[in-house]
Amino acid sequence: MSFTFLFRTITKDLAKVNTCHVQSLHTGLQLLAADKALLMKLRKNTGYTFINCKKALEKFDNDMAQAETWLNEQAQKEGWNKANKLEGRKAKEGLIGLFMGDKAAVMVEVNCETDFVARNEKFQQLVKEVALATLAHHRNKTQSQGGYVKSVLVGDELNKLSLEAGASLSDRVALTIGRLGENLSVRRAVTVGVPAEWNIGSYVHGGVSGQTEVAMGRYGALVVFQGGEEGAQEVLGRKLGQHIVGESPVSLGNMDDLPCGESETRLLPQTFLGDPSRTVAQFLQGQQARVLDFVRFQCGETASEEAK
Repeated sequence: MSFTFLFRTITKDLAKVNTCHVQSLHTGLQLLAADKALLMKLRKNTGYTFINCKKALEKFDNDMAQAETWLNEQAQKEGWNKANKLEGRKAKEGLIGLFMGDKAAVMVEVNCETDFVARNEKFQQLVKEVALATLAHHRNKTQSQGGYVKSVLVGDELNKLSLEAGASLSDRVALTIGRLGENLSVRRAVTVGVPAEWNIGSYVHGGVSGQTEVAMGRYGALVVFQGGEEGAQEVLGRKLGQHIVGESPVSLGNMDDLPCGESETRLLPQTFLGDPSRTVAQFLQGQQARVLDFVRFQCGETASEEAK
C-alpha cells in the first residue's frame, strides 16, 4: 500500500510540474507573439527597418507612440546629415504631381536619384504633401484677389511652406531622406486660380497607379481656357493638355499666326495632336474656345530645355 501511495504522489507532483512548465512556456510564446505583432505594426506605420523598429520598442518598453516619435526624430536628424552628404548628387528622377481644386490647380516637381525611389509610397506621399501645401499657400495668399492669378514657387519659398502637421517642408524632406537614403529635392511648383467663367484643363503622362487625389507622372500640363461646349470642358482641357505634353510648345502665339513647320514652338499654330488636319487654333475655333495660358513640366528637364 505504501509503495502504491508513494507512486501516485510522485506521479501527481510530476504532472503539476509539467503543467506549470507548459503554462509558463505558453505564456512566454504569447508575449513573444505580442512583441512581434507590435514590431510588424511599427514597421508598417513608419517604413523604417526591422532593426530600428526593434531598437525603438526595446527602448520604450513596447510603447508604440513613444517608439514612433523617437524613430521620426532620429530619421529627421539622420536625414539632415544625409542631406548634407548627398547634396551634390544629381537628382533628376522623380515625379510631377498635379492636383485640381475648385477653380484652382497646382503642379509640382519633386526629384530623387532613382526611378526605384520614385515608385516608393513614402516618396509619393511627399509629392502629395508638397502639392497640397502649395495650393493651401496659394489660397491663403490670394484669397482677397479676383481674376486670374498665377504664382511660381522655387527654392526657399517652397522649403518654408508649412504642412498640415505644422512641420516645414524642408523638415519633411529631411525626414524622407532619412527613410529612403537618397538625395531628394522639391524643385518647383506652379499654382493657377481662375474666375468663374474660365476653366483649367490638366493632363499627366506616365501616371502612377493607385494615386487618385494627386495625379502623378513624368510629364504634366495645366491649360487655362475659356469657352467650349457646356459639360464637355473637362474633355477639352484634357485634349489640350495632351497636346501640350506631347508637342512641347513654349509660347502661346496668336489665333491668326501661320505655322512654320515641324519646328513650330508656338502653341496655336502647331499641328493639333488630336487631329493633324488642323492647327490648334483651328481646333479651338471649332470648339468656340480660346486658350489663355498654359504650363508644362517635364521631370528632370534642364533649365535650357525649360526655356526652349
